[in-house]
Amino acid sequence: MNGGKKTMIQLRGHHLVCLHFYHGEGYPEEYIDNLRNIMEKVKSGEKIRVVCGPDDVCGMCPYLSEGRCGYKEGMDEEVRKLDMKALELLKVSPGEKVNWSEIKEKVASASKDWFLSFCEGCDWERYCSRS
Repeated sequence: MNGGKKTMIQLRGHHLVCLHFYHGEGYPEEYIDNLRNIMEKVKSGEKIRVVCGPDDVCGMCPYLSEGRCGYKEGMDEEVRKLDMKALELLKVSPGEKVNWSEIKEKVASASKDWFLSFCEGCDWERYCSRS
């Protein structure tokens, strides 16, 4: 345990964007429960620490192996590119502390063209509320 000290939610770049639209379908119940817990915390105002690489969402993902996304060949590199593109849009950097409400405003202001480029080829598109 951490002695009762509240730990900050950690999210990587693409999760800062995708979690606005994705609701956990397509994964085991344990993963979905973790996602709901994270979303409850950030929506209630808990600060988020922006991280580079695996975060609190990835921690329960059945495809995370040795700190890398093993969903399919080349996926770890692909999600890292998406992370960088998301951080550029949001104008935040790894290590920065942000509020969900601030991120929500920035995501809402992104252009349709930006989303078309960002979301192109996503395997989770069918579960996304943007579709």
